[in-house]
Amino acid sequence: MSALPEAKLTEESTMKLLFISFHFEYSEEIEAILDQNQVQDFVRYPMLESKDIDGKHFGSQVFPGNSSVVQALVDEECLQSIKEDLRAFQQSKISRRHLQAFVLPIEADLLE
Repeated sequence: MSALPEAKLTEESTMKLLFISFHFEYSEEIEAILDQNQVQDFVRYPMLESKDIDGKHFGSQVFPGNSSVVQALVDEECLQSIKEDLRAFQQSKISRRHLQAFVLPIEADLLE
């Protein structure tokens, strides 16, 4: 996977940074949601230590499990569909209640 991605910012751009955190075992499902919404480029940080409503996840016997984070540049027009898909995923099982998703503004592409 590439570093944050091929999407280009322009003066009229409505690109946003999508930030999703979730338990690592749901990586394939989250990737499928991104694929379904034509998000072709993203960065995934796998196997992170975290703490959420279910407790600590440090990848140890005492605190099993880990979290992952995905970041992607997404056109603002796609966000509603992604939000609906992530919400449906989250609400389909109680074990997915920890999932979080945020949208951050992109001010500039420093390399353009």
